[in-house]
Amino acid sequence: MGEVQRPDGPPARGEQAPAAPRRRARAALAWLRAALVLGAVVAADQLTKRAVERSIVPGEERKVLPGIELVDTRNRGVAFGLFPGDHVVVTALVSFALLVLLAYFALHATRALTWLPTGLIAGGALGNVVDRLRHGSVIDFIKLPLGWPPFNLADASITLGVVILFVLVDHARHARSRAHAMSPRRT
Repeated sequence: MGEVQRPDGPPARGEQAPAAPRRRARAALAWLRAALVLGAVVAADQLTKRAVERSIVPGEERKVLPGIELVDTRNRGVAFGLFPGDHVVVTALVSFALLVLLAYFALHATRALTWLPTGLIAGGALGNVVDRLRHGSVIDFIKLPLGWPPFNLADASITLGVVILFVLVDHARHARSRAHAMSPRRT
C-alpha cells in the first residue's frame, strides 16, 4: 500500500502519514525513553551510594543475604575495579565509549528496544562520573562471594546494558541474514 500525499496538508483519514515524520517521531520517542532510563539509573545509583556512605563505615562489611555483603569501598578504576590508575585516562576512556554509544544510538534509535541499553549504559557511566567528580573515585558497595570485586548499581546497569545491546545487535544481524536468505535470487 503506497503513501498518499495530499497537496493541501496532512493525510486524510485512513491514509498513511509520510515515512520521514513517523521515523523522526519514533526516534524522538526513543531518545526520550533513553533519557528517562538514564535519569532513573543515575537517581537510583546516587541514592544507594549516599545511603551506604551514611550507614556503613569504610572497611565494614554487612551481610545482607547469603553470599551478599554491603561494604563501602572506593574504586579508582573502571567497572568492577578494572584498570585502576589515572583519573584522566579513565575519564577519557569512559567519554570515548559514551561517544561511540551515542553515535550508534543516533544511527539506530528506531530499532526496537535500542533505547533501553543506551539508557542503562549511559546512566551507569554518568552515575560513576558524578562520583569521580565529587570524590575522585567511585563508591562500590555490593560484594559477592568468590573474590568478586565490589561494585555498585551503575556498574550493574552498564553490564546489563552491554548484554542487552549485544543481544539486540545479534538479533538484528540474524534478522538481516534471514531476510537476505529469503529474498529471491537474481541470476
